[in-house]
Amino acid sequence: MKARVDITLKNGVLDPQGKAIQQALGALGFGGIEGVRQGKVIELDLAETDPAKAEAALKEMCEKLLANTVIEDYRIEVLG
Repeated sequence: MKARVDITLKNGVLDPQGKAIQQALGALGFGGIEGVRQGKVIELDLAETDPAKAEAALKEMCEKLLANTVIEDYRIEVLG
């Protein structure tokens, strides 16, 4: 079973990498960009065949390792 976890900084948390991307895009001539937030995507291949169990395991993985839940939000997608 394939799964995807999208991790982004919570609203209100400063994003210096997003700011650097925004400035670089401006320097390259891309105007009108009012803000950039960056994050990460983690794709996993799971042996689990039950989507509910897979989602529960992914949530535990995020809470324990994949996301820093103090400053990051995550979204789990079980792809089947």
